[in-house]
Amino acid sequence: MAHPYDPDVYRRFAENLPAALGGPNIEHPSMRTLRKKAWETAVKTANGSPLWFSAISSRQAAKTVYLGSGPEIVLPTPNPQQLAIVEKAPDQLHKVLQLMRTMPFVHVRRQMGDNREFNPICNLYVCVADKKNYRLAYEWAMTMGEVKRSRPGPEFIMIDVPQEHQLRMQILTIPEHDINIALGTDYTGECKKGFLRQAMFRADGRGMLGLHAGTKLVRARDASSGKLKTHAVFMFGLTATGKSTWSCHQIGLDNDAGEGTWVSQDDIVWLRRDGSSYGTEQNYYVKTDVTLQMQEAMYRALAHKTALLENVMINGKGEIDFTDERLGENGRGVLDRRELKVKRGRKMVSICADSINTPSLEEVDGIAFAFITRRNTIMPFAQRLTPEQGVMAYLWGESTHSFATVPEKAGESVRIVGMDDFIIGAQGRKVNAFHDIVMDLVARYPGKVHFFQYNTGGMGELIEVDKGTGKRKLIRKAQRVPIDLMAALQRGDLRGTNEYQKGRLGTEYVVKCEGADLSAYDPKGFYTDAQIEAYVADLVDGRRKFTEEIAAQGLRKDIRDLAHRELDAMDARMKKVEPWAPAENAGQTAAEDRDPRSRFIAPWEPRRPSSSLFPTPAGRSRR
Repeated sequence: MAHPYDPDVYRRFAENLPAALGGPNIEHPSMRTLRKKAWETAVKTANGSPLWFSAISSRQAAKTVYLGSGPEIVLPTPNPQQLAIVEKAPDQLHKVLQLMRTMPFVHVRRQMGDNREFNPICNLYVCVADKKNYRLAYEWAMTMGEVKRSRPGPEFIMIDVPQEHQLRMQILTIPEHDINIALGTDYTGECKKGFLRQAMFRADGRGMLGLHAGTKLVRARDASSGKLKTHAVFMFGLTATGKSTWSCHQIGLDNDAGEGTWVSQDDIVWLRRDGSSYGTEQNYYVKTDVTLQMQEAMYRALAHKTALLENVMINGKGEIDFTDERLGENGRGVLDRRELKVKRGRKMVSICADSINTPSLEEVDGIAFAFITRRNTIMPFAQRLTPEQGVMAYLWGESTHSFATVPEKAGESVRIVGMDDFIIGAQGRKVNAFHDIVMDLVARYPGKVHFFQYNTGGMGELIEVDKGTGKRKLIRKAQRVPIDLMAALQRGDLRGTNEYQKGRLGTEYVVKCEGADLSAYDPKGFYTDAQIEAYVADLVDGRRKFTEEIAAQGLRKDIRDLAHRELDAMDARMKKVEPWAPAENAGQTAAEDRDPRSRFIAPWEPRRPSSSLFPTPAGRSRR
């Protein structure tokens, strides 16, 4: 069967598009004018910030296709719906050219990043036949910076036509021509990710590596030397697993003693060969399910009048309740990173880093690559990894789907290379590049590169599967990791105070942490030995199959062999066990998936610890 791609059509579309972008139907407002037009359709909250409601509230990953000339561009394993979109793409592209010449559009031009090497210039064209879509252009524009003449580019184009019928909703990406098109969706995240996905693709071609990771600088007192040490921390994670939360969290460090956290980025960065990274966004587009007690800096920034909010619950007085998700589980907001503040004594102190970039390994005491997963059975809350295991964590990219990624599969297990569902083309090349960069850093800077994996999910979930129908039934909820415990685990790793022992998965499991009792989260308290071995066997099987899938997408043989050696070692420790059987329902009390402080949560649902368990950060400003 012939493939449905037609590179000649995509080339001709790219050649004809510039002529359609200069018509009188396209306005080019200043940021001030754009803000005014966006605000005309907003609801003003009691905080003074604007709020909009979109018809579509999540990205359409299943309806996103890459149009190009070979395996390094197109989707490796498109589903039938995606193939149907590809087949009809020539007609859609022809229609887009017609629409660009006739319908009203707003054009805004902004720049990504802040460095002198690679600063993509981003041109967004949004159809504003419906005036409320001015807010799409404005929200996205506020995540980027002004175009600077001294910066080199390259130039990207994205077209968004929300008015397309939702039956034909689709995202068309033409990477070789730096063009993205969104049809039938008014979700700001599509504009944001369209440009960022393209930027990662181009950065990869320039010897850097685009990462789906947040970055921060952390200064912590080393337990062995007693000295303050500065680490550049990279927080990997699938959307809505806690990447933004932990990039912006203070993790309970002692500010009076000189410790602290300063946020650079929360989503996408470009890793360079010297261990430094270039940031992409000036402000952050984040999930809004935050509380003051648990995520102080993010809460204060989102509650500030400068925040631009989407799909957030307000009452008749305009008062915001970020935890009330009855009408949707993906509230979003563009926050001003300068408003990421915490209260220390009587002062409000910004935790915004001086730069959206992070320094080279030569300039800091260490780099920590931290992989955030969200699983609910036997995965430890913290694991210390060897460099090779760090590469495997990047390869296997284990987590679960969230409402923000694939709503209909929320809670199901998923593996995505680098926890990055924005990779264009063959995914094996990304693993190859990550391996080479980090192994070179490890060799050149012994003892300065560290790898951790954190599980922000829980322990003890039990699901029964009907063998006849395949339906899944939740028998026991997971006991979620408290956010103060996760903060303590990360704090201890950077101070060097956590204690680790070799665990069942071949990695080192945390066994002791400052101020926390980990015994309540021993898998043996939730499962029988037979069940634990069954979960491990399932994990090994899934990892093997996924390794072979990525091996077919250009994964180098030496890295493939490394993966199978890790899995063989896990298999060798496998005990002979009876076939898995559901355990008796041990009356475990589980925390809720999100903070239930909203008064709308039913009273019989278990509540998390009170806010008194989350100490308010105190101390001096960095400056």
